[in-house]
Amino acid sequence: MEEAVRNAPLFLALDEEASVALRASMVEIDFTRGQVVFAEGDPGDRLYVIVDGKIKLGTTSNDGRESLLAVLGPGEMFGELSLFDPGPRTATATALTETTLLGLGHEALGPWLTGRPGVGQALLKALAQRLRRTNENLSDLVFSDVPGRVAKALVELNEKFGEKRTDGFYVEHDLTQEELAQLVGASRETVNKALADFVQREWIKLEPRAVLLLDLERLVKRAR
Repeated sequence: MEEAVRNAPLFLALDEEASVALRASMVEIDFTRGQVVFAEGDPGDRLYVIVDGKIKLGTTSNDGRESLLAVLGPGEMFGELSLFDPGPRTATATALTETTLLGLGHEALGPWLTGRPGVGQALLKALAQRLRRTNENLSDLVFSDVPGRVAKALVELNEKFGEKRTDGFYVEHDLTQEELAQLVGASRETVNKALADFVQREWIKLEPRAVLLLDLERLVKRAR
């Protein structure tokens, strides 16, 4: 079994034999870059675990403005809310790269929840962490300035996707400048100004859909 999948919250509560059985009950689906997994408002009937690739979760306001809620990578799970509260999807999930997912429908998950309480506890823990992160994001929008939010986004993207190199940490986030601005919750112009300042200070080096973090310590301090 793929290491990333084995470390997903859904599988951590299971022993190896049960993990293999659960994996066998899931459907593997491939998505191309830009393909929508599900759209905001769609009926929600399954959760997904990322095997490979990246997924962005976003919402659109009534006036057409877009907000990026999260960027997820291998081993992370999304869509689990629908299993506890069936209803319309609250966000749109889109593949940022070539992506492979494992899907598990509500009916297939039912026996695992009743037969193995640890699975339900793991899912509830994942939901609690998602709620805590949402509350933290709301707090950042109120109390943190844009450069601070940009620094924090870069630090968090590094934690998920960063690769340590001799000259720093290389983060291939696969986001456009507009998507990075949506993730931070600010205009593209304001975010670009913050990034340019970080470049001038030699904290980062920008590359297409990627960034090299030259001074992670400074970014961490700026993110606080």
